Amino acid sequence: MLASLASPRATLECVKSFSETDFREDLKNVSVPTLIIHGDSDKTVPIEASSNRTAKALSGTSTLYMRELHMVYIIRIGIDSIRT
Repeated sequence: MLASLASPRATLECVKSFSETDFREDLKNVSVPTLIIHGDSDKTVPIEASSNRTAKALSGTSTLYMRELHMVYIIRIGIDSIRT
């Protein structure tokens, strides 16, 4: 959905960057409270391989949205913000 708004080259470069770059060392430089949001139905980036590991590395807070997909932050966060 979101990628359809970007140029094809930008989309491919983004996928390449995220699939080939190891960000674990960068996590050591994060010194602010961090909220990690993930949908449990995300098949693009499984929660076990991403959010759970990141929350542990950062001592961050993890929020799981049940039955939500990859774009949960666009789909649900806006709705939750309006309701509060």
